[in-house]
Amino acid sequence: MTTATSEFARIAELSRHVGQVVTVRGWATHLRSSGKIAFIVLRDGSGSTQGVLVKSAVPAEVWERFTELTHETSLAITGEVRANAKSPGGHEIGVQELEIVGPSPVDYPIQPKEHGIDFLLNHRHLWLRSPRQAAIMRVRAEIEQAIHDFFYARDFVHCDTPILTAAIGERSGLFSTEYFDEGTAYLAQTGQLYGEALAAALGRIYTFGPTFRAEKSKTRRHLTEFWMIEPEMAWFDQSDNMRLQEEFVSYLVERVLERRQEELKVLERDTSKLEPIRTPFVRLDYGDAVDVVRRKGSETTWGEDLGAPDEAKIVEDHERPVFVTNYPKEAKAFYMKENPADPRTVLCSDLLAPEGRGEIIGGSQREDDYDKLLGRIRHEGLPEAAYDWYLDLRRYGTFVHSGFGLGLERTVAWICGVEHIREVIAFPRLMDRLRP
Repeated sequence: MTTATSEFARIAELSRHVGQVVTVRGWATHLRSSGKIAFIVLRDGSGSTQGVLVKSAVPAEVWERFTELTHETSLAITGEVRANAKSPGGHEIGVQELEIVGPSPVDYPIQPKEHGIDFLLNHRHLWLRSPRQAAIMRVRAEIEQAIHDFFYARDFVHCDTPILTAAIGERSGLFSTEYFDEGTAYLAQTGQLYGEALAAALGRIYTFGPTFRAEKSKTRRHLTEFWMIEPEMAWFDQSDNMRLQEEFVSYLVERVLERRQEELKVLERDTSKLEPIRTPFVRLDYGDAVDVVRRKGSETTWGEDLGAPDEAKIVEDHERPVFVTNYPKEAKAFYMKENPADPRTVLCSDLLAPEGRGEIIGGSQREDDYDKLLGRIRHEGLPEAAYDWYLDLRRYGTFVHSGFGLGLERTVAWICGVEHIREVIAFPRLMDRLRP
C-alpha cells in the first residue's frame, strides 16, 4: 500500500516532484531484471516513466510482486522522483512500494511483432494503447481544440444541427431509417443546409459533428462515419470563402507544429513537409486542372469529376495545398451557385492537400436565387416538399453566403503522415466493420 507521506502524481508532472516521494499509477509496458535490479516502464496516459527496484533495498514482498508483473498489468508504484535523462520522460522513480491493481494475463493479444490490420482493428480497444496510436489521438485532440479556438477568435457561433433529417445535401449514399409516422429519415451527410439557416440568424456560424455516407468504398480516404467542420458565412462570396479556408488550414498546421512536436516524432512525421503550409494557396481553375492531368497521362475529360489519381497529379508540383475551382455543375451538389462567367460551372472549390493526400475541404458560394435553386432541385429529382423550408431562406430575405466542409479525419491523417484514415479515429466505421 502507499505511504501516508506520498501523493499521487501524473507522469507528466514528475518534473515538479524531483526529490519527493510520490505514487504513480499506470500500466506496465516493459519489464526487465538482472536478478538484483529491476526496471518497470509504465505509462499513465500523460506520459511514460521508469521505476527502478533494487532487490536489497525493498521488502521481499515488493520484489515478489515485481516478478508477478506482465505486459499491461495496472499498478501503482511509490518512490522518490529522480531526474534521469536516459529514462523515458527524463525522470525515474526509485521504487519503495509496488501495488498490483489489475493483473493482465500473459497472453495479451498485441505483442511486439507484426500483426495484420484486421487483427489490429479487431483489437482496436487495445491497439489504442500503443505509442503510435496514442500520439495520433493527441494530435487529433489538438486539431479539434485549434478548430474551436480559430472560430471563437473570429466571432463565429458554434451551432449544432440534426443528425436525423428528411433532406439530403449530397449525391452519395444514404443511411435511412423509418421515423415514426413521418416516413423515412436519413443520417445526416452534412449539417450545411441547416447551417445556412443559422447563418441568416447569427451571421457567421460553424458546426462540428458526425456525418454519415453509405458509399461502398474501401479506399484509404473513406469512412462511413466521420467528423466534419462546416462553417457558413453570411455576406461571404466565394473569394472570401477561400481566403478563410487557407487561413484556417494554415492555422491548424501551425498549431500542431507548435504544440505537438513530441507526437510528430513518435509518428516519424517529416515536418519539413508541413513547414511551408501558409497562405496564399494555389488557385487552379477546373478546366486548367483537367489540362494538367491529361498532360500527365489521365484520361479524364472536361465535365467529369476529378478522381484520387488526378488529385495526386495536380498537387505533385506544389508544396502547399491547391484550390481547384469552378467545377461543372453536373459534377457538384444542387445548392452551389451558378458561375455568372460560365453557366456550365458553379462557384466552388476543392482544397487538395499536398503529398497526394487528396481533398480535405469542399466549399462553395451558395445559390441565393430562388428560381435557380428550385430548378436545380427539380433537375436532381429531389423531393420538393423536403426542401420547402430551405427554399424559404431565398423567399424571405435572400443573401449572398458561402461555406465549406473540412473532413477532420482526412486532415488529421495528412498532418500526421498516416496513410489510412482508419487510424485517426478511435473506433473506425468502415463498409465491412461495425465492431468493436
